[in-house]
Amino acid sequence: MLRTHTCGELRIQDVGKKVVLAGWVDRIRDLGGVKFIMLRDRYGLTQVVLSSDNHADLRRESVVQVEGVVRERPKETINKDLATGEVEVVAEKIIVLSSPLKDLPFYPGETKLPSEDVRLKYRYIDLRRKEAMDKIIIRHKVAQAVRNYLTSQGFVEVETPFLTKSTPEGARDFLVPSRLKPGTFYALPQSPQLFKQLLMVSGLDRYFQIVRCFRDEDLRADRQPEFTQIDIEMSFNTREDVLQVTENMLKFVFKQVLDVELPDKLDHLTYDYCMNTYGSDKPDRRIGMEFKDVSDCFMESEYHVISNVLAQNGVIKGFTLKNFSEKMTRKLADELDELAKSLGLGGILWFAVDQNNVLRGSALRYLEKNYKTVVEKLSMQPKDVFIFAVGKNNIVNSTLGEIRKLLGERFFSHLKTGFDIFWVIDFPMFEYSEEENRFVAQHHPFTMPNLEDLEKYRDSDLSKIRAQSYDIVINGFEVGSGSVRIHNAELQREVFKLMQLSEDEIKVKFGFLLEAFQYGAPPHGGIALGLDRLVAIICDVSSIRDVIAFPKTSSGVCPLTGAPDVVSERQLKELKIKLGGD
Repeated sequence: MLRTHTCGELRIQDVGKKVVLAGWVDRIRDLGGVKFIMLRDRYGLTQVVLSSDNHADLRRESVVQVEGVVRERPKETINKDLATGEVEVVAEKIIVLSSPLKDLPFYPGETKLPSEDVRLKYRYIDLRRKEAMDKIIIRHKVAQAVRNYLTSQGFVEVETPFLTKSTPEGARDFLVPSRLKPGTFYALPQSPQLFKQLLMVSGLDRYFQIVRCFRDEDLRADRQPEFTQIDIEMSFNTREDVLQVTENMLKFVFKQVLDVELPDKLDHLTYDYCMNTYGSDKPDRRIGMEFKDVSDCFMESEYHVISNVLAQNGVIKGFTLKNFSEKMTRKLADELDELAKSLGLGGILWFAVDQNNVLRGSALRYLEKNYKTVVEKLSMQPKDVFIFAVGKNNIVNSTLGEIRKLLGERFFSHLKTGFDIFWVIDFPMFEYSEEENRFVAQHHPFTMPNLEDLEKYRDSDLSKIRAQSYDIVINGFEVGSGSVRIHNAELQREVFKLMQLSEDEIKVKFGFLLEAFQYGAPPHGGIALGLDRLVAIICDVSSIRDVIAFPKTSSGVCPLTGAPDVVSERQLKELKIKLGGD
C-alpha cells in the first residue's frame, strides 16, 4: 500500500506516529521558511508541514505521497471545521506521483464553480469535490441498504437481458442493429417488466434487481436517456403485500442512510382525490394549498363568466394563500392569468383580504358579495389571498395544480422540509391518446384492471376503468410505480384488444408472454423505484444529474466523451446500414 492512513483518519491519539499519506494537493500556503499543504482524498483533508529544505516541485492537484510524523497543532491554529483539525503531519519525505501538465479548467476547492456543462465535461475533476463525491457515496449506501433489506426478506437478485425485443407500447426504444442478422434489431430495455413476470412463472417468487434502463424519449431538464431503477416482483401476493414490502424497504433505507424514522404507516390517497385536491397525481403536500370547491358560494351570481360555467355543470375551485396579500401584485396576477390561458382556461380570478378586512381583486365590483361568502366559508384571515378558476373540473384541477406548483416553488420553498411520503392508488387503467387515436395503458398493458370496472365499462367508457396500480410519492416526485399484474392469458389478450392491437401485433409483440401464461402463472405484482430520484431526494438536491457519476446533459449529450457521435463507414457496412437524408 502507498499509504498507511487516509487523509480523513488521523486524530489527536495518533500524535507521534510515523505515517504515510497519499492524495491530491488541495491548497498550498508558502510562508517563506515553511509550506503548509492541505492534502485531500475522498475521506477528508490533512494538513502537511514542509520545511524549507524540502524542495519538492508542487502544484495544486498534484498527486503526492507524504511520509512523516503526526504532531499536535498549536491551539491557536486548530481547525474545528476539520475532523483532522487538531493534528498535522510533519513531512520527512514527499514524492510527487503525478503532476498536472497544465492549469486545470477549474479547481475542486473553489467556491465559485463553472457552468454545469464544463463540470460534466471534466466530471473526473468535479467529483474530487467533497460535495460531489459524497452524493455518489450516499448512492452506494442506498443501493447497499436496498440489497441488504430485500435479501433479508427472501428476494433473489437476478440479471435480465440488455439486448432484447422491441415492444413499443410506451416510450421509444433505443435500437441496436444486429450484425449477424442484418435488418433486425435488438432494443435496450425500458424496464425488465416482461422478464420479471416470466421469472414469476418460473417459480422464483421473489425477485429484485438494481438495473439500468433506457428510454429514447424527448428529454426534459431532469430526465436521463439511461437511468437506474430498483426493480421488484413477487408472487402469491396482494397489492397490500407489495406496498408493505416497499414501505419497509424505504424505512430501512432512510434509517440506515440518514438515521431518519419514517411513519409506521404511509397514507393511501386515491388518484381522484389527489387530482381534485392538488391538481396533481404527485403533489407535494408540505406546502398546503388544498383545493376547495366554492361553487355553492356563486350560485346566485349574475356575472356571466361564472353563471355560464355553472349552467354547464362546471366547477369553481381554488386555494388559499396564507398571509400573502402583499405578494399578490398585479404583475404576479397577470402571470398566473397567462399561465391559466395557456392551459385551456379563460384565466384566473382572485381576491385578497387586506389588513382592515377590505377586499381587493379581479372582477370585484361583480363578485364582492360572493367573495365575502367565500371568506366566511373558508374562515379566511386578514392578508389571505384566494386564487380560483372556473370551468370543467379536470381542466380546473390541472390548471390550479400548475399554479400551485409555481407558487410553491417561488414563495413557499421554506415549507419544503422533511419527507412527505405517501401512496397514490386507483389510477385509470386507460387514457385516450390523440396521437394514436386509441386508448392506451396509462401504466402499462400488463396491469391488472379492477375487474368490476372492466365488467361495467368495457363496452362504454374505458377511461372509467381503474387499474390495480400504485405510485409511491416523496416530496412531490413520483419515486416508484407498480401494479398487480395480469396472470391470465385470456384477460391479457382482452386488454390488448381493448387497446385496439390486432392479433398479429399481439402475437409478434407479446406472443411469448401469453404462451408462458398458458403453462401456469401465479398471481403476482411488483414495483420499480427510480434510484436516481430517490438518492436525489435523500441528498436534498433538485437534479438527478448530481447523483449520477457520469450523467448526460438535458439534451442527451455526454460532454465528457462526446456521445452520441458518428461511426465509421466500415462499421455501418458491417451492419449493412445506409444513412439516409433528412
